[in-house]
Amino acid sequence: MLDGVLSRRANLRRSLRLGFLLPLALAVSCGPALAQQAQPAALPVGTVAAEKRAIGRTADFVGRIEAVNRVEIRARITGFLDEVLFRDGETVKEGTPLFRIEKAPFEAAVEQAQGALERAEGTLQNATSQRARAEDLLRTNAGSVAVRDQRVAEEKAAQGDATTAAANLKTAQINLGYTEITSPIAGRIGRSKLTKGNVVSPDSGVLALIVSQDRMYVTFPVSQREFLEINTNQAPSSATAPKVSLRFSDGSSYAEQGTIDFVDVSVDRATDTILVRAVLPNPSGKLVDGTLVRVAVHGNEPEEKVLVPQAALIADQQGAYVFAVEDGKAVVKRLKIGGESGAYVIVEDGLAGNEQVIVEGLQGLRPGTPVLPSPVTPPLSGRS
Repeated sequence: MLDGVLSRRANLRRSLRLGFLLPLALAVSCGPALAQQAQPAALPVGTVAAEKRAIGRTADFVGRIEAVNRVEIRARITGFLDEVLFRDGETVKEGTPLFRIEKAPFEAAVEQAQGALERAEGTLQNATSQRARAEDLLRTNAGSVAVRDQRVAEEKAAQGDATTAAANLKTAQINLGYTEITSPIAGRIGRSKLTKGNVVSPDSGVLALIVSQDRMYVTFPVSQREFLEINTNQAPSSATAPKVSLRFSDGSSYAEQGTIDFVDVSVDRATDTILVRAVLPNPSGKLVDGTLVRVAVHGNEPEEKVLVPQAALIADQQGAYVFAVEDGKAVVKRLKIGGESGAYVIVEDGLAGNEQVIVEGLQGLRPGTPVLPSPVTPPLSGRS
């Protein structure tokens, strides 16, 4: 019986050893395969080195395009509109006829005023003769002082009537001139608010709007602190004036640069901003009065900054960042952006320069993902 008990205990110990060693053997045999399966393949990516470059200070603002000259055409007399002499939207020169008001009533008014002036001049001539005769009679004691004084008063009254008649004639001639409405400036004219046959008057409002085209203004509010940062707080001479460039709402840039020519004389106390104006050429007419644009003001003193291509930039709720390559893996670099310079963004903080920034193969990239970097051609350099 004792031999049987010992035999069963030996069999039990062998079973326990096998139960322990079998999972261990399986784990050892499968371990390399599992590790190989967990290690993902390196993703091919295109990289560009973060570049250090001396660039001028740039500050971005929101501005509005304004025409240098902007004229509302209004009627200055009351009459029937005979003709509209322009096409809506066309370019007109200074002095170009725009509207013609019926002339006949005003021509008649001129003739009537001319007749009144001639009568007044005739009365004045007679009064002058009567006054001279009264003075001659007084010198020979054949007349009285009272009669002479009366004739002098009549002459002065006739003189006043003649002056009034001359003024009435001038007014009638001016009103006749107002029947021809011409353009006071060169520029583009908007649509006509009234058509032929309507009665127009000073109360009719704006008949049409004309805005000049070349040059154009852009005005934008700037906080006092921001404007001091670009090294000026007054309108400088044209040689040292900060340059400005524009970007439209679709992201495209305006080809021409402008210069700041005016800084307002006081700060708006409600917003703590100062109004700044720049002037830009507009030879192609691309700048339209009233358009909202992004304004980049470029300072005069260059600073060394890190630039990365805009194609590398990613944004989330925490702000802007890029992926850089470190030890064969993608790592996140959080950035503080200081503006744009052509196809690049200016990095104020987050990169020291020469980091390999990923610009291609960003889809599906995660922090820590193994990558296989290869250099790509950088975009064209931004303005310096």
